[in-house]
Amino acid sequence: MATLALSLALTFNERTRPLIERQVQPEGIELAITVCEPGELFWRQLKAAEFDASEMSLSSLLQLVARGDTRWWGLPIFTMRQFFHTGILVRTDAGIACPQDLRGKRVGVPEYQQTAALWVRGVLQHEFGVAPTEMVWYMERAPDQSHAAGTGFQPPPGLELHYIPPQRSIAEMLLAGDLDAAAFYIPQRTLLDRSGVDLRGHPRVRPLFPDAAAESARYYRQTGLFPINHGMVVRRTIVDQYPWVPLNLYQAFERARERFEAQGRAFVTPYVQAGLLPAPTAGALDQTLYPYGVAANRRVLETIARYAHEQGLTPRVVALDELFAPSTLAT
Repeated sequence: MATLALSLALTFNERTRPLIERQVQPEGIELAITVCEPGELFWRQLKAAEFDASEMSLSSLLQLVARGDTRWWGLPIFTMRQFFHTGILVRTDAGIACPQDLRGKRVGVPEYQQTAALWVRGVLQHEFGVAPTEMVWYMERAPDQSHAAGTGFQPPPGLELHYIPPQRSIAEMLLAGDLDAAAFYIPQRTLLDRSGVDLRGHPRVRPLFPDAAAESARYYRQTGLFPINHGMVVRRTIVDQYPWVPLNLYQAFERARERFEAQGRAFVTPYVQAGLLPAPTAGALDQTLYPYGVAANRRVLETIARYAHEQGLTPRVVALDELFAPSTLAT
C-alpha cells in the first residue's frame, strides 16, 4: 500500500508530543504536522479548512454538524481535558463569595461559543443553579475574528451578550472594574486573544474557587465527568476515498498516549519504592484519565451535546453517530 500524505494540525501537549516528534507514526500515512495554539488552529480550520486533519473544538464541531456542515468526521481522540469552572476569576470587591453570587454580574469570556465556556456555563447551571441568562456576557474576540465566523454562531434568545471594544481586553476591563468576573481567561496574547496579562496573585482578582484541586475532586466524585474540550477531525472526502484512515489515525494517537502514560509510571515507581510517594500512587497511574474512543467517553460526550442544545448553540441534541466516523463508533 502506498503511503498517503496528510496535513495535520495539533496543539502541543504530552499526549501529542510522540506524534509531533515522530516517535509514533500512523500506519500507511505520512503526516506533515503543524503545531499552533488552539484559538489560531480552530480559526484557521473553520475559516479556510487548511488541514486534512486537525484538533478541533468539540463545541464548534457540534455546531457544524447541527447546521448540516459535512466537511469533517470527528475522531474520538481527546488529548485536552480540564475542570474549567475551577478557573473562574472574580474581582475581590464584586461581592462574589460563591457561584450563586454570579447572578446579575458582568462576566467576560474570550468567545461565548468556545468549549471551555460551554462547560463552565453547564457546570454553573447544573451544579450551582445559575443559568447563562442570569449573567451579562462580554466577549473579547470580534465576530469576524472568532470561531463564530466559521460555525454560524448567533447569541441565543434571552441572552445579553456584548462585544468588548478592540482597544480593550478582559484583563483591562476586569482590573478597571468594568467586569465582575471572567468565566474563562487566556493570559497569553494570541492571534485572537489580547489580554496578555498573568492575573495570578493580583490584589484585585481572585479565583472563585480558592482550592481548585478540592473543587475538581468534588466535581469528579459527584459527576464522574472529566470535561473534554478538544477532539480531532478529518476531511470526509478523505474518508470516502480511504476508509482505513480514521482507525489508523486513532490507533497512532492511542500509541502516543500509551507511551506518555508508560513514561509517567516509570518516573513515579522509584519514588514509591523509596517511600517518598504513597504506594497507591502507582496503582492510580494504571488508570487513564484520558481515555480515547466513543464507549469510554459516551457520558461526557452526551453531556456536552446536551449542554450545547440547552444553551442555544445547537437547535437539537446532536447524536454521537452524527459526529464520529462510522469506523470509530465501536472504539
